[in-house]
Amino acid sequence: MPVGMPPLGGPLGRSRSRISASGLTTFLRCKRQWFLGSKVGISGPLRPSQVIGIVLEDALCGLMMQRPEKEFQTFSELKEWMLNLIPKAAQEALAAGEVLWDEGLWYAPETSWDDVEIESFETRLENGLMLLFEEVEACYEANGGPYLDLMRANESPFEVPSPAWGDEPRFPVPDKVRNHELRSWAIPEQAMIWKKSGTPVSWNEALEIARPWTKDPRVHQPQRLFHPERWAAGELDLVLRWDGRIRIVDIKSGDPSSRFAESLQHQLRFYAWLWHETHEGECIDGLEGWYLNGPHRVLYDAPRPDEYGEMTNEFFQVNSEMQSMGSGPAAMPVLPEDACDGSAAGCHWCSLARDEDGQWFGDELLSNITPSREISLTVPSEPLSNIPVRVSVQGKFTGAWGPLPNHFGEPVLGAMLVAGGVQITVEESEPGSYPLLHDQENGELVILDALPGVWRGAPRLYVDSRTRIVPIAQANKEFEQTDTPLSQRMTRIGLLRTRANVEGIVLSVRKRSGVRLDAKPWTMLNVHLWDGHSVVEVASFGSSITGQMESLRPGQTLKLLAAEIGWRAGLPQLRIDTRKTRLQIKDS
Repeated sequence: MPVGMPPLGGPLGRSRSRISASGLTTFLRCKRQWFLGSKVGISGPLRPSQVIGIVLEDALCGLMMQRPEKEFQTFSELKEWMLNLIPKAAQEALAAGEVLWDEGLWYAPETSWDDVEIESFETRLENGLMLLFEEVEACYEANGGPYLDLMRANESPFEVPSPAWGDEPRFPVPDKVRNHELRSWAIPEQAMIWKKSGTPVSWNEALEIARPWTKDPRVHQPQRLFHPERWAAGELDLVLRWDGRIRIVDIKSGDPSSRFAESLQHQLRFYAWLWHETHEGECIDGLEGWYLNGPHRVLYDAPRPDEYGEMTNEFFQVNSEMQSMGSGPAAMPVLPEDACDGSAAGCHWCSLARDEDGQWFGDELLSNITPSREISLTVPSEPLSNIPVRVSVQGKFTGAWGPLPNHFGEPVLGAMLVAGGVQITVEESEPGSYPLLHDQENGELVILDALPGVWRGAPRLYVDSRTRIVPIAQANKEFEQTDTPLSQRMTRIGLLRTRANVEGIVLSVRKRSGVRLDAKPWTMLNVHLWDGHSVVEVASFGSSITGQMESLRPGQTLKLLAAEIGWRAGLPQLRIDTRKTRLQIKDS
């Protein structure tokens, strides 16, 4: 099955605690680039190439899903029909790209969507179809391949067939799709008519058989593969299956000379491993990269059967190292020995450094945003590094609930903790981050290394993989021989810090929107605030996103009073409470 059900189904099916193909390739290029971009979440300015890659891939998948309305006698006729679909598809992709571009809040200097030429879209879509035509021609020459008779009998050889316009789309979680059973997807004039068994394959049949599995643009839910143990996920572009072999293809809008091209083999290798892990040990037969600025078909050897076990250990270790990186507000800049040299593809913030003498390195992007290098804080602001990181508390659990949606719409476990007559909610910081929350013993317990925060005005404790919950007697015994006994490590629930007063310069701003599994819309705005020494993410959701927040731009000074302290992937995330948080913005 080319897609899987999201294990804990958040709005995007994504998690900063799962390793992905893009995360792996970034980590292999530059570990600090991955940490700042994927875990801290700080981004750079939007460029047209980022949008072009998204809309071109969707447009090519949509073209591959087309089904002819008549039968073709020659290969030339089929190609001419399909190539004539390109102008409309290119125009629609250009319009979709403009919508995405206009949703951006921060753009690279001297870039504009007006500079994007539709001829470039048409050329690259044609190149993509040329690579598909090679598969169709090979299928015809093989007289339809091993699945011809099965498909002529209107039986699919695959649990999830290759999507086509007119066929019903396959949603990973159909129960979440409103009116799914009442909707009709059929296009009668495009119905496939198969020939009789024993006759030579037709060109229409060759196209139908050779059509790859693609991401279906009609499906709003995540079309990803999820590792059974939840710590890895990946989204494939194409899967070729017509000849009895499984070949995974990744679509690239550029060409093999790109600085990112060397990452393709690692990306495809990860996909091959993930397929093996999610398809009962099935091995991949081939790996390909299709570059649309060409066209170029780049081939890689599939992993040997004996390599998959080693790859499991490798990726698990990488993911473990990813999750262990960082605690509290991220340091920025760092010492030169902790920064990268800026030579890897995609590096920008990760090369920002300052030595002990105050000399700066790799600060070109920073200089484009602000000339400031030292930021004076005003009362009552405090350094970002003073945001509390982890606390330990004592109490008794009096109830359990969930999984229920958190503020990200992700189902998490929760419980109520009582200490000295004060009650507080304890909740997983992310889905699956503490699956044993409901399995605790009765009696006095100690929660070690929890994350203090607040939600809707009420204090809250978040637990994750670094948190431990142990009986009070065990905790006392564990710390009795240390310099700091347990009693001195405890924080009273009534004294938990749940809000912060901070200020700094806006380094990046990004707004994202989409739909959840049930097609309900979501919107999130992220700002990264820098006080000269540390950077922290500021997030606002849905109706909390005000016009004042949307007006923020890099280089402005932002002061937050009574921002809520929250957490994401073990790092602090300040959140805007429209009733209590005050914003003060000053242009540079």
